[in-house]
Amino acid sequence: MDDPDVLVIGGGVAGLFCAYFLRQAGGSVTVVERGPVGGPQSCSAGNTGFVGTHGAAPLAAPGMFSTLLRPDGPLYVRPRWDAGLVRWLWHFRRAATSRAAFPVLLELKRQSYEILRKLCASGGLADTFAAPGMIVAYRDQDAFERACRTAQVTAERGVPLRILDPGSVAELEPDVELDICGAVYNEEGAYLRVPAFLTELAASLADAGVDVRPHTEVTGFEVAGHAVRRVRTNRGDLRPGQVVLAAGAWSAAVARGLDLGLLLQPIRGHAATVAGVSPRRPVTLGEEQVALAPVGDGLRIGGGRGLVGLDRTTSPDRVAAMLRAAGRYLPALRGATPGAVWSGLRPCSPDSLPFIGRAGRYDNLHVACGHGHIGMGLAPAGGRLLAQLVAGEPPDVDPAPFRVGRYSTEDSHGT
Repeated sequence: MDDPDVLVIGGGVAGLFCAYFLRQAGGSVTVVERGPVGGPQSCSAGNTGFVGTHGAAPLAAPGMFSTLLRPDGPLYVRPRWDAGLVRWLWHFRRAATSRAAFPVLLELKRQSYEILRKLCASGGLADTFAAPGMIVAYRDQDAFERACRTAQVTAERGVPLRILDPGSVAELEPDVELDICGAVYNEEGAYLRVPAFLTELAASLADAGVDVRPHTEVTGFEVAGHAVRRVRTNRGDLRPGQVVLAAGAWSAAVARGLDLGLLLQPIRGHAATVAGVSPRRPVTLGEEQVALAPVGDGLRIGGGRGLVGLDRTTSPDRVAAMLRAAGRYLPALRGATPGAVWSGLRPCSPDSLPFIGRAGRYDNLHVACGHGHIGMGLAPAGGRLLAQLVAGEPPDVDPAPFRVGRYSTEDSHGT
């Protein structure tokens, strides 16, 4: 096989959208993925697939840092000595005092939503995308009132939000009983049915001439001067003109030795599927940060985030806590037994902004990773931005907030 103009390392949602837009720009593109596309190793394989303009708030929110050591908290940190983790947490705490990331994430999500609507309007992808709106439900009156105030600020940025009382929610969801005091409704809430979306997108890329190679793991790089000349894999070497690193939570490990300074931490999330009653549209449990998405004839429940390193082991305690939370909002789910249970690793930066752009001292190495807990909703526009930067085209969004070296000591503009 001829060496490609561009090699994309990683066949998750970020890598596939990079390949999609790079192929549109012309030239040959190869994607390598260490497992099957959409396989269980992918952080996009079993999550709730939320996209749209909902959930643009960064993970580093005020008050989040004080809860990190609580096993039942919204983001649990497994205590351990890890210099990289300590540095990540230091920047995470600083990011929690800034509101700069929110408008940047919101714009990237808004552009991604429009890309998905057009891409999934017909063909095999049409059945993998649904945009029925999204409900953010609250049981606690004080939390609901705070959410209402936040919704007013968010609506001023153009997000179509409505405040709903329980009766209005019941009209939207007549098939389920919700034990809540109110909700915020986003008309631009949507979700992707995964992993079907990934496998369909990969198939459409292959039809467009992209060489998608599953079960192909990168094992090293050969560097000469300021360029990556050779990429070694378990299935032979490649000599691409340009290289895009989009390997998700494994990006820093794959690039070990290249000195990119990627400040990434994998955040493990869980998902459990239960049969029976399900809302018609996706629901977020506001106080619990647990997500509910319709899937087949049941419901997928996602949440249980933890900073535990590259550990995909499922935590029964976290899964049980998610199910209890869901049961408090949906009485029909109380005592429900989960069917399929999954866990995956989301690649997170301290400020929740992905790393997108040219990497370090290398003229032909680019990065697209760190999309974090809202990666499905950021990857489409992020892939387009990456392709524009590689091609030297004017970008649709300002690339400065996504600088790869923003946490490096050499970057005078870093945080």
